[in-house]
Amino acid sequence: MKFTYPKPEKLKSKITIDLLFSKGKSVSKYPLRLVFVESDYGIPEGSGQKIKMGVSVSKKYFKHAVDRNYFKRVLRETYRLNKHLLIDNLDKPYAIMFFYQTKERLSYEEINNKTIQLFEKFVLQIKKEE
Repeated sequence: MKFTYPKPEKLKSKITIDLLFSKGKSVSKYPLRLVFVESDYGIPEGSGQKIKMGVSVSKKYFKHAVDRNYFKRVLRETYRLNKHLLIDNLDKPYAIMFFYQTKERLSYEEINNKTIQLFEKFVLQIKKEE
């Protein structure tokens, strides 16, 4: 398993992002939230790619771009190191948006632990829906 976050895995499509916010479902593990929708839009056939993922940190909680960028980097890093929890358990392609939703400045270790718990909760919800 490669622990990478390559460009084809990044969620950039405006259509898919709009779909996420209109029809997406949500899973939360305070202070993180995952909005997801089953979507193969933008994923090349036969690529074996299962996830398109983006991150967001609210300007409401962190006024300075420096702070928002720091937490976005942390979210991308925790995703990169723990995405095997998702990929090993998904059958269909998903578009996912990952949010940090608090004013609290949690440490990397706390965010990483919450990310693992959130991914496990997401996988359970997917299995339950199938």
